Amino acid sequence: MEIEHAVLKLAALAQSTRLEAFQTLVRHEPDGLAAGDLARQLEVPPNTLSAHLSILTRARLVISERRSRSIVYRANLAEFRDVAVFLLRDCCGGRPDVCEPVVESLQACCSPRRKGRIRA
Repeated sequence: MEIEHAVLKLAALAQSTRLEAFQTLVRHEPDGLAAGDLARQLEVPPNTLSAHLSILTRARLVISERRSRSIVYRANLAEFRDVAVFLLRDCCGGRPDVCEPVVESLQACCSPRRKGRIRA
């Protein structure tokens, strides 16, 4: 990833409403949320949210699709992953102990849930 692309994505997230919108969409993956539902959850006027979603879409952090009469928005987790990896790729400078706490904290919050055993 080029620095300019990373800056665009990070700038899109560097505003409280946009960051909350992105976080809310992440919580609603993989189904996404209709624009009106997202506006209600964030308590933001629809036209204001539309402007914020436009910025997130240009940064490719949010994708949208029309479903019947609604536009449903989803977090583009692949793009977000690319930004996170870009930021962390050389963080340790050859010293894995520097990044180890970051990686451990991600594993703790993002590890797959264990499914219950299937009983016969």
